[in-house]
Amino acid sequence: MKIYTVEEAQETILQRKALNRIEYSPVTLEKTEKIFGRGVRPPQAVEIILQSVEEEGDRAIRKWSRILDHYDGEEIVIPKSKLERAWIQISPRLKQAIQTAAERIRTFHGKQPIQSWINNDMGGQLGQQFTPIERVGVYVPGGTAPLPSSLLMSVIPAQVAGVQQIFIATPPEPDQSILASAFICGLDAIYQIGGAQSIAALAFGTETVQKVDKIVGAGNLFVTLAKQQLFGVVGIEGLAGPTETMVIADRTAKPSWVAADLLAQAEHDVQASAILLTPDLELAEAVHQEVLEQLKSLSRKEIILTSLENAGGIVVTDSLNQAAELANAYAAEHLCLSVEHPKSLMEKIDNAGGFFLGDHSFEVLGDYVAGPSHIMPTGGTARFASPLNVLDFVKISSVVELDTATAKALSGIAADLADLEHLTAHASAARIRVENK
Repeated sequence: MKIYTVEEAQETILQRKALNRIEYSPVTLEKTEKIFGRGVRPPQAVEIILQSVEEEGDRAIRKWSRILDHYDGEEIVIPKSKLERAWIQISPRLKQAIQTAAERIRTFHGKQPIQSWINNDMGGQLGQQFTPIERVGVYVPGGTAPLPSSLLMSVIPAQVAGVQQIFIATPPEPDQSILASAFICGLDAIYQIGGAQSIAALAFGTETVQKVDKIVGAGNLFVTLAKQQLFGVVGIEGLAGPTETMVIADRTAKPSWVAADLLAQAEHDVQASAILLTPDLELAEAVHQEVLEQLKSLSRKEIILTSLENAGGIVVTDSLNQAAELANAYAAEHLCLSVEHPKSLMEKIDNAGGFFLGDHSFEVLGDYVAGPSHIMPTGGTARFASPLNVLDFVKISSVVELDTATAKALSGIAADLADLEHLTAHASAARIRVENK
């Protein structure tokens, strides 16, 4: 794990690239061309998939499942009976873990204030009405590792918001833990469809797959590109890029704990980023040694090494204040403050998907059981976006019911503004009421 100066880091690992400017790996480009033809890049491949699913429905789903997921089965829907069987078959310890996580996620999101309101202090009845989205699709990754936690983190906030119809899509032949988690959430069935074809199926609907109003959940590059291309056709909660953690640590931090947190992040994906900012060179060197030592016993060593080489590193800053400035500019998905006074440092930072304060509030707890959804803004979008929450699953409608006197008083003002914009029909609609014609 390389140790950088601030200047070196700003030219490399602290730089942000837009989704449409990502440099695809040679392996990704080679696999894409092998399937879709010479010169076809991932965005074009996704466009091909989306069009075929829109035009051919279930037939296209089965085709891409065979080609991309090597699944030859005909079954698209996994029924509730199989979800229940999975729940029965998993170990008591795993049952307890899933139940505890589900309860904490539900309790946390249940505390989020969402309530319609009407007020009469502006001349009549004015307010906002909150209405749950009718149908939501949730993508649950399952490629390199099963992620039942992602199902819980997406489905439960939707249920708290009052969404009645929730449809899960996950790659074919999902792990029993995903099926069991679907059952504990009370779902009737899930679709075993992966990749861009699942996003297309949920957006357009097919003979088997229910068309939804909004799609949430993180996925691989092809899932993200599909969500990007379908924005506007269906609601999208965000475009999740590679996952990322930034740790700010001072001399009080334990090198072994900091290293463990960085390694936990790096094992997600070869494109994941795990970055440490510290003003303490001694700590930086100790963490570097701990990373090398702990790495020896980890099962996803090759993924971690590639991740750390591509996007990870340790940055030695002049001070904690400079570290805070860099973190604010980077706008990390997860920002872990392993410092003596984490709350004081947090007050200096506005941009982060989630703050993890102190050594005992580490990110892995946030990934599974702390309570907030672990689906958070990536790629610097924490500058303007939020973690998945109950508000993602409701619509807000304005309610306007002015009394006669207020309407009459405002009509002339509205007409003047309409005249300013050269919208004569608007002006007429306002004045006709003042003149009572």
